[in-house]
Amino acid sequence: MYRLRVRRASDSGAAYDAVAECAERLSSLLSAGVSPAAAWSYLAESKRIPENSDRVARGQPDRVAQRWQSDLYEEAAAAAAVGASVADAVVEASDRGDLFARTSWRVLAAAWAVAEESGAPLAGCLRELAVAARDNALLVREVRVALAGPLASARLVTALPLVAVMFGLTLGFDTLGVLTSNPLGIGCLGAGVLLLWLGYRWNHALARRASRDDGNPALEHDLLAIALSSGVSIARAQQLVHRTASRLGLTIVSDASIGQVLSLAAGAGAPVADLLRSESARLRRAARIAGQERAAKLGVGLMAPLGLCVLPAFIVLGIAPLLMSVVTSTLRGS
Repeated sequence: MYRLRVRRASDSGAAYDAVAECAERLSSLLSAGVSPAAAWSYLAESKRIPENSDRVARGQPDRVAQRWQSDLYEEAAAAAAVGASVADAVVEASDRGDLFARTSWRVLAAAWAVAEESGAPLAGCLRELAVAARDNALLVREVRVALAGPLASARLVTALPLVAVMFGLTLGFDTLGVLTSNPLGIGCLGAGVLLLWLGYRWNHALARRASRDDGNPALEHDLLAIALSSGVSIARAQQLVHRTASRLGLTIVSDASIGQVLSLAAGAGAPVADLLRSESARLRRAARIAGQERAAKLGVGLMAPLGLCVLPAFIVLGIAPLLMSVVTSTLRGS
C-alpha cells in the first residue's frame, strides 16, 4: 500500500504537468494569432496516435493518456468552432479520466471560462496558469521524494519477521513446524500475525496522512488574478470566480490572505492581480514546506509501529520458535 500511495502522488504530478503543457502550448498559439478552435485542433493532432502504431505500445498507460488528451482537445476544438462553451467541453471530457485528471483539467476549464467571460487576454492567463500548474507538480514530486526513504524503510522492517522464520529454516531448525504444531508455537503465530497486521495498518495510516494531496492551495487567488487582469471590479471578479467554480465542480476554500491582499492593494494603489499572483506563489511555497515537514515527521512516527508491533512480531515469529525448536531438539536428544 505504501507503493500505491507513492504512485498516486506521482499520478497527481503527471496530471498537473499535462495541464501545464496544454496551457503553455495554447498560450503560444494564441499569442501567434491562431484562433482558439484552431489552437485546440493543432493540439489534438499533436497528441493523436497513428492507426498503424503497435497495439502493445498503444495499451501502455502513457499512450492511453495521450489518446485521452487527444479526445479532450478535439472536443474542445469542436466546441470553440461552433461558439459553444470550451470550459464545459473540457469538463465533460475530463470526466473520463481519474480523480487527479478531473480536478486538474477543471482548473484549466475554470481559468478559460473566467478569462473569456471577463475579457482577460487568454494567452497571458494561460501562461500564468501553466506556471501555477508546474509549481503544483513540483510540490507533489518533492513530497513524494521526501516520503520515499521512510516508506522504503517501513517496507523493509515489516519483512523482518518473515526473514527471521526463513533464517531459522536455513539453520536447520523446524521453526515452521513449531509454529504450526506446538500449542505455544500456534500462539506465537497468531500473536505475530496480529502484530504484523496492526503494524501494517498503523504504517498505512501514517503514510496516508503524510502523503495527502492538498490540491491547489491558491486556486481562488489564481482565478481572481485572471479576472482582475481584465479591469473588472473586485466584487464582479469574486462573483465570477465563485460562480464559475461552482458550475464546473471545483471547490474553493476562501483564504483570509485574499482580504489582506485586497486591503493592501486598495490602500497602496498597487495592481491587485500582481499582488494576488505573489500571494499565490507564497501559498504554494508554504504547501511545499508543509509537505516536506510531514515527510520528516513520518520518518520519526514510523518508529512507533516498528517498536510496538514489528519488533515484537520479529520476536514471536522468529526468535521464540527458534528457541523452542532448540529446546525441543535438545530434549529429544537427551
